[in-house]
Amino acid sequence: MGIQQSFGPEIWTVDGDSLRMFGVLPFTTRMTVIRLRSGGLWVHSPVLPTPERVRAIGELGPVEHLVAPNKIHSLGIKPWKECYPSAKVWASPAFSRRHPEIAIDEVLANGVETVWSDEITHCAVEGHAILDEVVFLHKRSKTLIVTDLIQKHEAASDSWFWRSVKALNGILGRGGGVPRDVKLSIRDKVEFRRSLTAILDWDFENLVLAHGHCLRGGAKKDVSHAFSWITDASSCN
Repeated sequence: MGIQQSFGPEIWTVDGDSLRMFGVLPFTTRMTVIRLRSGGLWVHSPVLPTPERVRAIGELGPVEHLVAPNKIHSLGIKPWKECYPSAKVWASPAFSRRHPEIAIDEVLANGVETVWSDEITHCAVEGHAILDEVVFLHKRSKTLIVTDLIQKHEAASDSWFWRSVKALNGILGRGGGVPRDVKLSIRDKVEFRRSLTAILDWDFENLVLAHGHCLRGGAKKDVSHAFSWITDASSCN
């Protein structure tokens, strides 16, 4: 699949292969590529490389950073590292416990200083029992980059059964949002809310998702609505 400049200067998305979660649930994949001021590339949630994808990425610049934004999104890290051995691997806090076979260079915990922090801000969402997601903001394009915390799966290619399953989980189509299973597995509401509030304080207008529809413009309102069930003052207990 091709590469397209989707959300402004120096940021691209690449659609990956359609996969099946747990070998059953169908979903599409997407990686985000940002060209840093150094000329090197920052690659978020890399999809599996193909000759076409490697060639397209190579035309943008050398891959300097590979980012595993949560412990689930591991598929493309090692293959892209083989293509770019000098690339630095950044991973979410729980990534290595799930994937000890994948070498990483840095853990993206909150407070960790990165070499790209003046261009890309990160927040490791805390307080969840399962999902250890790190959310990012590309400052120049005002784009929020989310992996599994918000999903808006496209319905066209799914059977009525899987459309129904995704609708029940709150992740179908442009009206999707935070998956129901994510909402039901929060460990600490105060910590979780604090992380989401920090993200909503960022200056963003656009939204790139790993799974489903993205937004050009209006993202702050959309994301605020997606998180309102936990960020509202009435949700304090």
